[in-house]
This record gives sequence, structure tokens and C-alpha cells, in this order.
Amino acid sequence: MKRSTTSKRVVSNGVIKGEIDWELRPGGMLVQKRNAGDAASGPMIKIKVSYGSYHHDITILSQATFGDLKRVLANETGLEPKEQRLLFRGKEKDDEECLDMVGVKDMSKVVLLEDPASKERKLQEMMRNQNIQNAYEAVAKVRAEVDKLSEKVVALETMVHGGTKKMDEKELAVLTELLMMQLLKLDTIEADGEAKVQRRIEVRRVQGLVDTLDNLKAKHSNPFSSGSNAVSVTTKWETFESGVGSLTPLQSSARITQDWEVFD
Repeated sequence: MKRSTTSKRVVSNGVIKGEIDWELRPGGMLVQKRNAGDAASGPMIKIKVSYGSYHHDITILSQATFGDLKRVLANETGLEPKEQRLLFRGKEKDDEECLDMVGVKDMSKVVLLEDPASKERKLQEMMRNQNIQNAYEAVAKVRAEVDKLSEKVVALETMVHGGTKKMDEKELAVLTELLMMQLLKLDTIEADGEAKVQRRIEVRRVQGLVDTLDNLKAKHSNPFSSGSNAVSVTTKWETFESGVGSLTPLQSSARITQDWEVFD
């Protein structure tokens, strides 16, 4: 509610003393407008502020503004003044309106509402944070599974290269399938920011382990090959914007070269 104001010169014994600002109070009473420093001399009143299921008893100067009340309520509720809407007798009040000017007295009730736009922003932020947390947890679960599979791949690679164990193609196929399943899980995780970076790291790690198994399989297929007779197996991964590789390699090729001996 806006108050109408006017000014009037004060003349005493023919001497102009200055101008006085006037304001119209509820009920049509015209009174001298108060200065900002005049509020400190007013009486203290207790106001009951209702905020949802909570109630706050606020002690404040009777001549304070609703903006002053919002600043006090910010400490009580955690809502910034710009996020607050104050209603008295069913009508929202402007920050510059004075409490006593609109009829707020001791033990009067004021209703506090959170600004809808602010509430919507907080809800969106909360949902975004929850999605990020869910992504972190999902990536962490996959990482734990990949850690276990990585240990098996390293152990298998060590034994095969060391000659202490023959290649078990069934075991190799199972490990490859399990790694592909983890890659599929990563592909379904929606992530942003740091969570997206962590997901991409795990994708590359899984792809590296699959490449290691491909190399072991190639060596087992031609254990005596060397030099120009070596079998080269490469797996190319398709990379999407999300940083996740496809589960099906784009190309798997084998290049075999042989030197022939010519007899007489």
C-alpha cells in the first residue's frame, strides 16, 4: 500500500522555518512524515508470525517497516528478505510500509510465505543435487565391480605371459562379457559435471581391460607368431557426446602376413 505524501512550508513571525513532509494514514488522518531515525524512539511490540506449520514470536519496534521485519525473519527462518512475502489481514505488504501505519499492534498476526519463484528455484536446485548424488553413487558401484574384474584380468595376463597357466577361452569370454555389462551400466547413467568426468574415466578403464583380453586372445590363437607373422587385433570404440563407448566395437580386424620360402 502506497502512502500519499505532501509538503507544507512552516512560517513563524514572518520567517520561513522550512518544509514539513506529511503522509496520509489509514482512516484519512494527515500526520507529519517520520524520518528514518524517528523509529528508534517508538515502543516495542510482539508480533506472531506464521510460516507454514511454524510460528515465530518477533519483538520489534512498532514504527519499523515490513522490510525491517523481513530482515529479522531472515535470521529466524533462513529465508532471504527477497524470498519473503508478508501478509497482514490477507493483503501483501510492501517493504517500505510501517507496521503501525497499517494497524499492526502488539500480538498482531502476520503470515509469512516463501516467494513461489524462489521456491521453484530451490526445488530445481535440490533435484539437480540429488541427480548428481545418484550419479556419483551409480558410478561408484560400477567402479567397485570393475576393480574386481580388473584384478582377475591382471592375474590372468600375468599367468599367461609367465607360462604358468594356459589360456582358458571360456574364462576370457566370461570376463569380456562381464566387462561389457559394466559398460552398459555406465551407458545408462545420466551425469553432469564431475560425475560425468568420473563416468568417462570408468568407461575408458573398461575399454582398456577389454583391449587387454583381446590381446591375450590373439596371442593364444597364434602363440608362435612373431615379427612379420604377428597377428594384430585392434578394437575401435565409438565415442558419444556422453563419453560412453558403444558396447559393440565398430571394427575388429586381423592382419596376417607371411613370408614364403621358395624351393628349387
